[in-house]
This record gives sequence, C-alpha cells and structure tokens, in this order.
Amino acid sequence: MIHFGLCCMFRDQPIKFVTTTATAISKMQRPEALAKLSRLCLENADALFAALKYCAENGIACFRINSQILPIKTHPTCGYAVDELPESVEIVRRFNECGEFVRKHKLRTSFHPDQFVVLNSPRLDVMEKSVLELEYQAEVAQWVGADVINIHGGGAFGDKKKALDDFARIVDRLSARVRDRLTVENDDKIYTPADLLPVCRSTGIPLVYDVHHHRCNRDDLSEEQATEQSIATWNRRPMFHISSPLEGWNGPKPERHHDYIDVSDFPKSWLDLDLTVEIEAKAKELAVLKLIKELNAKKHRRGKSAERQSSP
Repeated sequence: MIHFGLCCMFRDQPIKFVTTTATAISKMQRPEALAKLSRLCLENADALFAALKYCAENGIACFRINSQILPIKTHPTCGYAVDELPESVEIVRRFNECGEFVRKHKLRTSFHPDQFVVLNSPRLDVMEKSVLELEYQAEVAQWVGADVINIHGGGAFGDKKKALDDFARIVDRLSARVRDRLTVENDDKIYTPADLLPVCRSTGIPLVYDVHHHRCNRDDLSEEQATEQSIATWNRRPMFHISSPLEGWNGPKPERHHDYIDVSDFPKSWLDLDLTVEIEAKAKELAVLKLIKELNAKKHRRGKSAERQSSP
C-alpha cells in the first residue's frame, strides 16, 4: 500500500510555521532573544500538531518537518540549547505530544536537512556544521517519532570515489540517534542510485529513491531495478520521492518541480508496493490530495478492466 507524504508546509490551509533571522536575534540582548526564540518554538510545536491533525483527517500518512522547526537552532553565534529557552519544558512537552499523535494515528514524520548539510565536504567547518545540524534534527526526531533524516550524497569535489569514501567515513562517526534515522537520496546532478547503492549497502544507510532525479540524472539501472535495489536497503517501510517537471521532460530545466504531479509520471512498478512516497510539488496539500484521487481512480479502472478480462 502506498502511503503519501506532504512536505513541510501548506498552500491553502491556515497552518503556518514561523521563523526569524540571525540578524534580528543578534540585535537583542540574550535574555530577550531567548524569550523570542522560545515563543517561536512553541508556535511551531502547535503548528506541527495542527499539520499532523490535518494529515490524519485527510488520508495523508506522512509529514516532512521543516528544518527550521526550532529557528536558527545551530547558528554559530545566535544558536542555543533547548534547555536555555525559558519555556524549554513546555516546548519539549508539546513536541512529545506531537509524537504521541503520530503513534496513535499511525503517521510517519521525516526531516530533510537543508542543502548546506554536506557530510563529505573537504572543509572541516562545513562538515562539523553539518554534523551539528543532523544532531539537532535527531533531537527533535526523538520527540516526534521521526524515523528518517534524509540527506544528499554531497559534492563530488573532483573525485567521486573519494567523496563517497569520505561520506561513508563520516557516517561511521555519527551518533546512534542520527545513524538510526539517516538516509541518503540520489540527486539530479551528481549522484545516481547506482553511485549510492554500494555506499548504502556498506554503511547500512537506506536509499531514498527519487525517481524524478533519476530521470534527470540517469545511470545503467532501470527504474524497476533502482526501485527493487533501493527497497533492499531498508529495514522499515521504504521512503521514495516523486515530482513532475515544471515545463515537461523536454523543457529547458526538467529538474524544476511542477505545482502538481502528472499521474503518468507515477511509476507503474510502485503501484502495488508498500511504500511511503513524499510528494515534492509546489501546490503542497492540494497536489497530494489530487494525486491520491487520480491514483485511486486509475486503480479502480484497472480493477474494472481485470474483471472484464476474467469474465466468461
């Protein structure tokens, strides 16, 4: 059975996540800044609960949590530990409440850190900041029951093999709470499924197969082969990604995401699998609900066709 996922925010629903900037926070005295950050964290915990409630009521089984759910948490000068915040106990309680809701309603939550998370960067400061960001997101993941923190393979830096070896080496140094949730995704420019699958097998890190990226950045694997081999890297329900190109597959930039998913882009080989598929589309909840409706209609037509073929 396909479980569908909504990514980070809503288009039409009045559910909003709040943030701030390091510039704004740096102008405040530290107590005032921590009080403001505390309020924002509480607002985001409440928004997350509302988002999860909407998903549960509308047949959306997964919600990807925005990386800034705790605003500027890891900023080098304005960042903070949660227990520094005036309402830290209440913040953790509200996020734990989200986790209880997730478990009760059999939902799934995930994280997808920002592009600055590059574990195999040759720059030590970038690598260390990346690890710090993963640790922060793993902390929140423990509260809300998220089982996926998904990243890209990083850069090639002129030597793809060495870059992947560096990626695997850093993965081995991560804390258990990060490693247990860490996944890696093929991208549309550098790393294909065929590049990443050996690393996934050697490290035990599952592959999040993005079929749109694979269509933009091909290797020798068919979509069916990439699907099968990606599933084999998981010890829980696999998570995949789908999106459609903004200007079509023959457009100038097929990697750009459309508002909606073209139902013909959904791989036939996925239809009968047990997967979580996150929908990466600009229309957000509208795109997820539209795809669910169209796939259900398609499945119904397949069933009717099979009935006619089996009739004497």
